[in-house]
Amino acid sequence: MTEPLVVRRETRIAAPPATVFAFLTDPEKILRWMGTDAKTELHPGGLYLVKGISGRAASGTFREVVPVHRLAYSFGWEGSEEVPPGSGLVEIDLIEQDGGTLVRMAHSGLPNEPQRVSHGKGWAHYLERLAIAATGRDPGPDRPIHP
Repeated sequence: MTEPLVVRRETRIAAPPATVFAFLTDPEKILRWMGTDAKTELHPGGLYLVKGISGRAASGTFREVVPVHRLAYSFGWEGSEEVPPGSGLVEIDLIEQDGGTLVRMAHSGLPNEPQRVSHGKGWAHYLERLAIAATGRDPGPDRPIHP
């Protein structure tokens, strides 16, 4: 039985895991597909912060950093009572597959169904943009995501 308030996504990216990992962790590369500002400290307890195009900032701390294979970090929105920083957990596994990478992601700890749906749309949008950027293409300007 799956947990009802978890967002799960898988996507295949035509780039090696090391490239995809860099696009998930290097602030300069993150900004090619998501946000207007990013800061990362790649060690357990280190900062994860991405300011979105809406001006809201997602923040948390890294729990696991296994270069080119796995990331886990707490997640939430600064200034949000419903999904505060550190209230959720994002886990991303990068699996080498057919010359590319299978990205397997889970976002748990969401408080209710509307937040699960909203974050699911956000992850679908941004994983698509990641897949474009990690293969050296331009995903174009970001756009707001509406529920």
